[in-house]
Amino acid sequence: MKERVVVAMSGGVDSSVAAALLVKQGYEVIGITMCFSFPDALRRKPPCCSPQAIEDARRVAHRLGIKHYVLNMQKALQERVIKDFCFEYLKGRTPNPCVRCNQFIKFGALLKKALSLDAKFLATGHYARIRVKGSKGQRVREIFFLKKAKDQLKDQSYFLYRLNQHQLKHALFPLGNYTKAEVRELARKFDLPVAEKPGSQEICFLPDNDYRKFLKRQAGSKVKPGPIVDKEGRVLGQHQGIAFYTIGQREGLGIAWKHPLYITKIDPKNNTITVGAKDEVLRKEFLVRDAHFAVSRPKKKVAALVKIRYNHREARAVLLPAKEKIKVRFSQPQFAITPGQSAVFYDKNIVLGGGVIDTVEE
Repeated sequence: MKERVVVAMSGGVDSSVAAALLVKQGYEVIGITMCFSFPDALRRKPPCCSPQAIEDARRVAHRLGIKHYVLNMQKALQERVIKDFCFEYLKGRTPNPCVRCNQFIKFGALLKKALSLDAKFLATGHYARIRVKGSKGQRVREIFFLKKAKDQLKDQSYFLYRLNQHQLKHALFPLGNYTKAEVRELARKFDLPVAEKPGSQEICFLPDNDYRKFLKRQAGSKVKPGPIVDKEGRVLGQHQGIAFYTIGQREGLGIAWKHPLYITKIDPKNNTITVGAKDEVLRKEFLVRDAHFAVSRPKKKVAALVKIRYNHREARAVLLPAKEKIKVRFSQPQFAITPGQSAVFYDKNIVLGGGVIDTVEE
């Protein structure tokens, strides 16, 4: 019998090509599109789970001759992603909801659904790869490692770093060895109805990709204005609420000054934002909480390449165990190390692990 695979189909080019490749490879493929029950008033642009996106996924499934289902995941998204998203911003941190979505929604709730359908794998259109060490039938157990994609510009391993061994064992990333241009060409070759559909970078639950508008709707009464000060404590202006700002931000401060000002610190306890020159946003050391590692937590100093946000070029650093947290020390100061964002640790192209940036050393 053919091995069964569930593909998370968003109606976009990437997940559609992932499904087509798996059909071509001989798998029994089932497409599932996750749906989230957002009020229409929240959004003008169609989200990944809009009626149009669902219809696009259905048309691709029909073209490939595979079964297709729609699964409402609103409750899981609200509990696991949206609540944390709002909580973190209200505390002056900058979260990454895509990391939690992959951990708890796609490879949490959806993987569980896939396994209940007797599927062996859940596949997505992520640009990433999986490397396996060890072998079944041998005394050395299989160990799964997340690896960067062939297309370094599209690599999404950063968003997947929290996947555990069980999740990686049942994950497939069919696009990992392709570039985006090659995937687009494959969509044309497979004659998929979404071959020319533009890509989307937006967060699915944000209306018009505007997180400030979303936070106002979700927790407007908890967002309060406060002072913007320099490092000496002199008041230079007023912010509209710490939830609307992030470390390193320059635009939207409303302050005319003799040189450009950047946010260097956000103090939720005192509802204060501190600003300074660009070089004052450079830092070398920080602590990571909720650390996750592919195999085991290091017991001594480890050298690694560290990425502190998705579009950050990873830099050399050392990881130092520090009680329940991990201290990261860069070789060179980095711009805007931001609490709430994920720091992901690499050994060349292999993901060692990562965690959430907690506190940054002054």
